[in-house]
Amino acid sequence: MMRRRTTLLTSCTALALALGATACGGGPVTAGGGDKALSGQTVTVAGVWSGSEQKNFQKVLDAFTAKTGAKTQFVSTGDNVSTVVGSKIEGGNAPDVVMVPQVGVLQQFAKKGWLKPLSPTAEQTVDADFAPVWKKYGSVGGTLYGLYFKAAHKSTVWYSPGALAQAGVKPPKTYDEMLKAGHTVSDSGLAAFAVAGQDGWTLTDWFENIYLSQAGPEKYDALAAHKLKWTDASVVRALTTLGKLFKDKQLIAGGQKEALNTDFPSSVEKVFGPKPEAGMVYEGDFVAGVAHDQFQKTIGKDANFFPFPAVGGGTAPVVSGGDAAVVLKDGKNAKAGMKLLEYLTTPEAAAVWAKAGGFLSPNKKLDLAAYGDDVTRATAKSLVGAGDSVRFDMSDQAPAAFGGTKGAGEWKLLQDFLRDPSDPKGTAAELEAAAAKAYQD
Repeated sequence: MMRRRTTLLTSCTALALALGATACGGGPVTAGGGDKALSGQTVTVAGVWSGSEQKNFQKVLDAFTAKTGAKTQFVSTGDNVSTVVGSKIEGGNAPDVVMVPQVGVLQQFAKKGWLKPLSPTAEQTVDADFAPVWKKYGSVGGTLYGLYFKAAHKSTVWYSPGALAQAGVKPPKTYDEMLKAGHTVSDSGLAAFAVAGQDGWTLTDWFENIYLSQAGPEKYDALAAHKLKWTDASVVRALTTLGKLFKDKQLIAGGQKEALNTDFPSSVEKVFGPKPEAGMVYEGDFVAGVAHDQFQKTIGKDANFFPFPAVGGGTAPVVSGGDAAVVLKDGKNAKAGMKLLEYLTTPEAAAVWAKAGGFLSPNKKLDLAAYGDDVTRATAKSLVGAGDSVRFDMSDQAPAAFGGTKGAGEWKLLQDFLRDPSDPKGTAAELEAAAAKAYQD
């Protein structure tokens, strides 16, 4: 269930850029050869992607084939990667490579002994070309198992330039300025924000950005690992900050009740659809895909973003998500699978999907010119430029029972808080009770 949100959303993000699938640079890729050394071999890759995401990833796989001669076969797992992959391993039909959507699932696979450590070649490239934080999230017990090939930037606030211009406000630099600008937008005739409260995961993203900026990365890491209790004063403070937005009827389109009946695509429609109700919507870079594909908005002109602003004197947050490539020990062609991972570490591989759209790479060596539009370039620059201050989506690090289940855990409790934000301390206590149970199980 947790993964479904990313699958459905990021599959919306391929901005129809109809560009070719050839890798930039033109030179031979050392990872995986370039001399057709893998001719006659087939690499099986499993992942959650479908639709445009699967088509664009296939372009990357085709580029690998052109370099190495190896054929590839992509198997879509649907939402529950761990269950599907586990059953394939038990049935003696393990894929060679899996694109893993959550840190928690990667850790689960490693602890079950399913994964091969990345080759020295791949690890050297990760050390040289990726911020250390990506190696940290791909490692378990000090061993690197996962390569983060595709990332999401979840600290972007999307807005209608026309709505902000009509209100006479500019993109804010702080959270307080954002709420003040929201009131000005509201005074001009539109609500400030469309909030997708029907999808509990969007509320976790609101909380995570506020918490990371306000409490700082050390406490964020501790809370993500449940080494810090949710009853901590820093959590109550972040909930109080979030509650100021939730209870302000001027700021939320339709108020709390309507927000609880608004899913993510509908929240984007309230800003960029034919009958706008709000000037801004907070969510990740994938908002651009929905605005472009469903409402024919030109990104950069009709839809733009500003970074999620700094909260309470803290640093502006950069929260991310992503998909990590891992190699299974039981795959029939794990050796060729590792060659695919070595290829995926290269900027050439990332450039293939970057040109197609709907993609961000954490690879510092990828030329920003590979992206098809200025807004995506700006988003990618922000993600890569954040370096080691990037933090992975907290709910994706948690057990699914707490951080990724509809109608339960953090999703439900933050929906209850949106409905009635009057008791941040009580909500923190409920979050701690749910977290304690989930991390024990």
